[in-house]
Amino acid sequence: MRQFIVFAKKEFYHIFRDKRTLLILFGMPIVQIVLFGFAITNEIKNAEIAVLDQSGDYYSTRLVQKLQAGSYFKVDKMLQSAKAIDAAFREGHIKMAVVIPPKFSDAFFHLKKAQVQLLADAGDPNTATTLINYARSIIGSYQQELNGPQQLPLTINTTVRMQYNSALKSVFLFVPGVMTLILLLVSAMMTSITIAREKELGTMEILLVSPLPPPLIVVGKVVPYIALSFINALVILGMGVWLFGMPIRGSIALLLLECALFVLTSLALGILISTVTDKQQTAMMASMMGLLMPTTLLSGFIFPIESMPWPLQWLSNLMPAKWFIIILKDIMLKGSGLREVWPQSLVLCGMTLLFVVISIRKFKIRLG
Repeated sequence: MRQFIVFAKKEFYHIFRDKRTLLILFGMPIVQIVLFGFAITNEIKNAEIAVLDQSGDYYSTRLVQKLQAGSYFKVDKMLQSAKAIDAAFREGHIKMAVVIPPKFSDAFFHLKKAQVQLLADAGDPNTATTLINYARSIIGSYQQELNGPQQLPLTINTTVRMQYNSALKSVFLFVPGVMTLILLLVSAMMTSITIAREKELGTMEILLVSPLPPPLIVVGKVVPYIALSFINALVILGMGVWLFGMPIRGSIALLLLECALFVLTSLALGILISTVTDKQQTAMMASMMGLLMPTTLLSGFIFPIESMPWPLQWLSNLMPAKWFIIILKDIMLKGSGLREVWPQSLVLCGMTLLFVVISIRKFKIRLG
């Protein structure tokens, strides 16, 4: 019994001496609780929409004000023509467009019936359906307000069209998200574990005294993961297209180039993790809990970013997966080209460069 107590004390001392392990053990659960508490929600708030008010009268203006009076919608654009609707969706900022036809008030009061068209981006079918329901509820409330005490059959009918995913297939949402998570898992986590294993076994110093310079050693170790990640991307794309009918409306060459860019970003992130960890277990826990879980919650893969508090919305911008998922949806569902996705691509390039620079500095400090 005494030997067991001594052994247990030794393990406690070993854990408490390692600040990184303490951070993972006590810091990560707190972070996860905060993320789960705020990010996991079925409500959507502050969704950006575009409005095409072809009537421009008092009652149509009041309807627009009614839509953005609550916390559900925020009018991002006031469009001038129907041709601008598709361009607004392609920019990626808006989730829904509201089209109010000409002579809205005349149709409502004289013909006893008015039309309002709702167009939603069904790249995320759950979000699209929720936003349509919100808008219909608000329009119904506005209709009752206009009717007042009178019992006349004054109605506002809404016609709905789901952009880019008319059948509301959830697979159109999950294929880009699953591809992102798998590429991140294979590239970042496996790279960090591989390099950490060399350091844990004490073979990294042997490699560093070989004729190859340190950068080539690291590159040589991550090249297999580049190939494996790219094969995974091709397999997922093939399954999405042939098994689930996932469209690829944009350039396949551009899509593959963006996949390669995200793989490089993930590899650079994995190398960065390996430079601050000495053991495989620590590298794996840091990748799984500190990278994979926040990425799942904050990338927009499952939960809409717009419904999160603004600190988490800001934090989501630091997740490479968020930008890659936007790129995948734009190219595959919207048929966007480099002109539309270059801002997100530039963000990934900047992140890759930043991770590489920090990794080189950390690598020299620790092993130089």
